[in-house]
Amino acid sequence: MSKIPHSYAFLDLSDYGRPVARIIAVRLKDTTITPLHVTFLFIVSGLLAIGCILKGYYLAATFFLILKSTLDAADGELARVKQTPSYTGRYSDSIADIVLNFMIFIVLGHITDTSIIWTMLAFFGMQLQGTLYNYYYVILRNRHNGDTTSRIFETGKPIAMAGERQRDVDLLFGCYKVLYGGFDRIIYYLDRSASVKGRLPSWLMTAVSTFGLGFQLLVISIMLVVGWANAIIPFFIFFSVFIFLFIGIRKSL
Repeated sequence: MSKIPHSYAFLDLSDYGRPVARIIAVRLKDTTITPLHVTFLFIVSGLLAIGCILKGYYLAATFFLILKSTLDAADGELARVKQTPSYTGRYSDSIADIVLNFMIFIVLGHITDTSIIWTMLAFFGMQLQGTLYNYYYVILRNRHNGDTTSRIFETGKPIAMAGERQRDVDLLFGCYKVLYGGFDRIIYYLDRSASVKGRLPSWLMTAVSTFGLGFQLLVISIMLVVGWANAIIPFFIFFSVFIFLFIGIRKSL
């Protein structure tokens, strides 16, 4: 099942793991394995990738980063095929992503002897890029009756869905707000009109999908394998300039 109706789909460069994720979800549909179990597996894969980067095993790191991206898609796919959407899964997924991203950049800074200031600036840029992609994508999904477990504005605590506890949702929502709230506010300030007017054509969404986490991890993987580890942190700092370009283009449509 897709997050968005087929007629509004676009080429998502960050979502290369989706075909395999769908196969995994279908195979697990009638098992006792839940989406949260799959989320746990992608956390393990991410931690293994971080360990491999630290040890200099870059091909192995690439394998685990791509596996992580695939499993990251598979937990949502499994929730859709089992018809068990949940805010618990949605927030757990996002919290795990940002924590793993932070750890990845700390390790990248360590192996390249990059200062903590530049390392954190690159991490901040990466997260801000991802926030813009998610902001536009969630707007598109909500406009066209797509998956709605992600909300355009994560303000008040959501009401727990069937099968999950409100206490768990409240706790995870609080963690999400602490970790993502600043990024969400910045992107909303830069393009607050996107949610109420303006077009999000497929070609623009494809361009913005280079900000998606799957594509970002693929870039990191490629740069590690070809021996450009020292260029990863500068790349993400520089690539953040395109945030303003993409927002400018959207506002002009």
